[in-house]
Amino acid sequence: MPTLPLSGIRVLELGQLIAAPVATRILADFGAEVVKVEPPGSGDPLRTWGAGDSLWWRHQSRGKRLVTADLRQEAGRDLVRRLVAHCDVLVENFRPGRLAEWGLGDDDLRPVRRDLVIVHVSGYGQTGPYRTRPGFGNIAESMGGLRYLSGEPDGPPMRVGVSLGDEIAALHAVIGVLLGLRARPETVDVALTESVFSVLENTLTEYVHLGVVRERTGNVLLNAAPSGVYETADHRWLAIGGNGDSIFRRLCRAIGRDDLASDPGLADNRGRMARVGELNAVLAGWVGAHPLDEAMAVLEGADVPAGPVYSIADIAADPQFRERDMIIEVGGFSMPGVVPRLSEHPGRVAWAGMALGAHNAEVYGQLLGIGADELAGLARQGVI
Repeated sequence: MPTLPLSGIRVLELGQLIAAPVATRILADFGAEVVKVEPPGSGDPLRTWGAGDSLWWRHQSRGKRLVTADLRQEAGRDLVRRLVAHCDVLVENFRPGRLAEWGLGDDDLRPVRRDLVIVHVSGYGQTGPYRTRPGFGNIAESMGGLRYLSGEPDGPPMRVGVSLGDEIAALHAVIGVLLGLRARPETVDVALTESVFSVLENTLTEYVHLGVVRERTGNVLLNAAPSGVYETADHRWLAIGGNGDSIFRRLCRAIGRDDLASDPGLADNRGRMARVGELNAVLAGWVGAHPLDEAMAVLEGADVPAGPVYSIADIAADPQFRERDMIIEVGGFSMPGVVPRLSEHPGRVAWAGMALGAHNAEVYGQLLGIGADELAGLARQGVI
């Protein structure tokens, strides 16, 4: 097997639930040795989240070495300091100031490892008037502006069906790690609210310069037309993107509307946006008269971007996802494959998430030289 891009990089994770652990999972997929610290007895709350017996956990903690340490005890904090000396990166998502209260703040850890990359993930960031507020992904999606734009125009703000704010923040944390490794020592400050806000495209520019507050539009794309999701004759849903000039003409001809294809008023996006309601009605009528497979065949034949709205059952059965190893089995558990795909040094999943403290003896023994008797004593004291 080829050497993975992050082989030789050791990452210490002091995190739980979603944002920070997602970031370290991605790092582990590409070869980083991730040591995840959990509280003894209870572990990461994610162990009990989701359907099934910790199935989410099996995916989220894949490829990580799992140890326990009670950070509320000095002996547990001492273990973390000793681990830091052997690590290149620390990723944490405690409330700002909490680690410093425990003697594990940046100023405490820098003398232990001068070139350490420290990545903080929090709701609002390490500074500012909201820094000490608890912050979860749903709050970040709301205050970051995403939920205000999600839903039907006459309905309430809506959430996406996954923890999108946490996932976006995790990607920014991974970017921060990679940048930090190029310029270490470095401290990376990732706020969930800012990570969400960063994907709002040109909404701020529109507001500041034009006074426009973008509102909820449901499935209607504001800046280009036609683009939407339409119900088929067999009560499935089909997404169509006909918003390029030449694509629009091909789409119209494919559905038997040559008149629209040759209409000079619809030759560019500005003209189509002015008549977006009319165009969406035309597409809804055509799609509604055809079963999904039939409509897809017509649009594919015309080289028009289109695709069905998939459930997870559809994804699991789709040959495109399977051909690209996006549905893998690790230790008897199915989970998504590794993204992104590298040609020469592709990532891989070493193992699925394991039991609490599964690697205590390995990590504490090999890295810190702690013997079996001492480990047993730490376990009796509730330190690990």
